[in-house]
Amino acid sequence: MGQPQSTQERLIVRARRGDRHAQQELWRAHRRWVAAIILAHRPQSAEVDDLMQEVAVKLISKLSSLRDASAFRPWLRQIVINVCRGTARSARPMLHLAQAEAPEEGSVDAGLIAPPTDRNATSSQLVDRNDAASRLMQQVLSLPPEYREPLLLRCVQSMTYQQISEILDLPVTTIETRLARARRMLRDEVGDEVFAEDVT
Repeated sequence: MGQPQSTQERLIVRARRGDRHAQQELWRAHRRWVAAIILAHRPQSAEVDDLMQEVAVKLISKLSSLRDASAFRPWLRQIVINVCRGTARSARPMLHLAQAEAPEEGSVDAGLIAPPTDRNATSSQLVDRNDAASRLMQQVLSLPPEYREPLLLRCVQSMTYQQISEILDLPVTTIETRLARARRMLRDEVGDEVFAEDVT
C-alpha cells in the first residue's frame, strides 16, 4: 500500500487535470523562492517580472512531464534555470542607462537586502544605509551561482537549510558549507560593518 499523498501532491494532481484554482495555488505557494532563483541566474538585461511570468506559463504547460510529485521543487528550479539560460542566449547587448539607478519602490529588486529602518536616523544616514545595501546586493549577485543561489534563498526568502536542500536537491551539509563559504566571500569583499546586519 502506497504512502498517503501530501497536500502539495494532491494540489499537483488537480493542477495537472487543468484545475485553474489548483494551478494558481501551486504558483502562489512557490513564487517567492522562484524569484530568488531568478535573481541568482537572470541576465542583467532581463526583468524579473517578465521571467516570473514565463516560468509560470512553463510550469503549467510542462506539469504533465513531472514524474514524481515529491520532486516538484527541484523540477521547478530546473525550469527557472532553463528560462534564464534561454533568455541569456536570446538577449542582445543593450545599453541601459537606468541600470545604475536605484530600483523602483515596490519592484522585486527593491528591499531584498534592506538595512533596518530607524526613525531617528538622518537622511544622510539612510542614504548611506541604502548605498550599503545596494553594494551588498551587487556583491551577492557577483558570487558564483553555487553560492549565490542558496544565499539568496536563505537571506531573501528566510528559508531553512532543509528547505534549501530540497529545492537544490543537495544534502543539508552541502548547503551549510556553501552558505558559510558565501558569507566568508562577502565579508572579504564588503567588510564586517556592512555585512553584519544584512546577511545572517
